Amino acid sequence: MDTLEATSELQSRLASLSFSSFPGITSQQCDDGPVDGLQSTDLSLSKNPTDMDETKQDPGLPSEVQWLIFTDLWKYAFVHWQTKMHPPTTWTSASLKELKAKLQQEKDSVVTVYRGDIMTVHVPTVPEAKKVCWEFATDGYDIGFGIYFDWSPVTSQSITVHISESSDDEDEEEELEGPVRNGDVEKGSKTQTNSNLAELLPVYRQDSHLTVFGGSHDFPGEGTYLLKFDNSYSLWRNKTLYYRVYYSA
Repeated sequence: MDTLEATSELQSRLASLSFSSFPGITSQQCDDGPVDGLQSTDLSLSKNPTDMDETKQDPGLPSEVQWLIFTDLWKYAFVHWQTKMHPPTTWTSASLKELKAKLQQEKDSVVTVYRGDIMTVHVPTVPEAKKVCWEFATDGYDIGFGIYFDWSPVTSQSITVHISESSDDEDEEEELEGPVRNGDVEKGSKTQTNSNLAELLPVYRQDSHLTVFGGSHDFPGEGTYLLKFDNSYSLWRNKTLYYRVYYSA
């Protein structure tokens, strides 16, 4: 009996208590969920704000060095982002005679890439198209082919052709006219030092005298495609090239 009376008295006291009986706790705080204990905890071992700010900076690194580090990180991130571009779509066709007959009727579609030279076709992106397409073939012998993309702002919408000589200091060897091994990258494929340049297709020797090589690539943004026809590995033979480059929506 005494136990029941004591329990009843304890329950009545608890019922009479309110949130205001406990300093620092309100009904609003309880409705919002548990209070973060760190907000009201005094950590006597923690540093003052001034000391904590001083630890964020390294007095041993001058601002110029910090800026160079930031610039290098930005360049790395930019190049890494460039490498994530989708590769071009490529294909081959046995319609070699048909393509050559057609391109012979078009101006500037049949050119000679002289021994030791690299012909680069600069194709800027244009607002009215979404992709660039290409086809090419050669007479008699193969030729190196590769594609790069220059992210520099477009200053002209004209397709232009540039001829350059090989600057390779190594002794050049006469090309082999036998079967080309898979994965055989030619000497004419140079390491690109321009940070704005992204490699879409490295320069490989293609049997373009046996089949038509073609492909396309969706614009990744504003910039200029560089289509390289590389004959720098040849000491003696010029190459007759049939090619066309066009846009597609």
